[in-house]
Amino acid sequence: MKILFLGDVVGPAGCNAIKNFLPNIVKKNQIDFVIVNGENAANEGVGITEKIVNDFFQSGVNVITTGNHVWDQKETIEHIARENKLLRPENLSILSPGKGFEIYNVSGGIKIGVLNLIGNIFMKKCDDVFETAKNFLNKYKIKKDMDFLVVDFHGEITSEKMAMGHFFDGYATVVIGTHTHIPTSDCRILNKGTAYQTDAGMCGDYDSVIGMDKNNSLKKFLNKDAKKHFPAIGEVSLTGAIIEGDIETGLAKSIRQFIFGGVLEEKN
Repeated sequence: MKILFLGDVVGPAGCNAIKNFLPNIVKKNQIDFVIVNGENAANEGVGITEKIVNDFFQSGVNVITTGNHVWDQKETIEHIARENKLLRPENLSILSPGKGFEIYNVSGGIKIGVLNLIGNIFMKKCDDVFETAKNFLNKYKIKKDMDFLVVDFHGEITSEKMAMGHFFDGYATVVIGTHTHIPTSDCRILNKGTAYQTDAGMCGDYDSVIGMDKNNSLKKFLNKDAKKHFPAIGEVSLTGAIIEGDIETGLAKSIRQFIFGGVLEEKN
């Protein structure tokens, strides 16, 4: 089982890159399942719309995860309640619409669980993420309830992400971080068999400030006459990881960083 996980898609440029390049990427790399974090995909660079969700699915995405910007497009509040392939963080308020975890059926009777979590440090108020993770593991087990488990940890700081990776070691196929939009070069398999990467990066223009127009962002830092943040529209790098899962154990056989296109690929 080969899983492609892509980091936060940013704005129209990121969305167009998914539509234009993902089908061939899936075919070339013989990918079985695609997960994309879509919380920055809308035109403004925050939130996601029903049209974008459907465009992603038509391009080969199987599941879309989100994070702190999940509700920034108000239509998502209704849409997520009827679309089980669009997730919001599991440790948001229990009153939140939608789900933070779902099990998906793949060809051959294989079941893949996807769990979306959001960190507590420097993020919007939400339930204790480690308590939520502990409760989850008390309820669900790989090779019992599902064949593979992918965890998207949407967090601000590296230590919290790494701690969650170790917490799930031996209990998930992969734990991969999102939110900071910078791909980390620490793809590895932890001691008990879980693949890990601190942050998948983003699907956006890296000639920017984490996907946003660099000149406008500099004005904000310099306290000059700046507009509201808006996405950069240059050539996009798609970044994330490809994970191969072991059907016998549900754990990882391998993980490798994935970078396609744009300034990042050119400099590798």
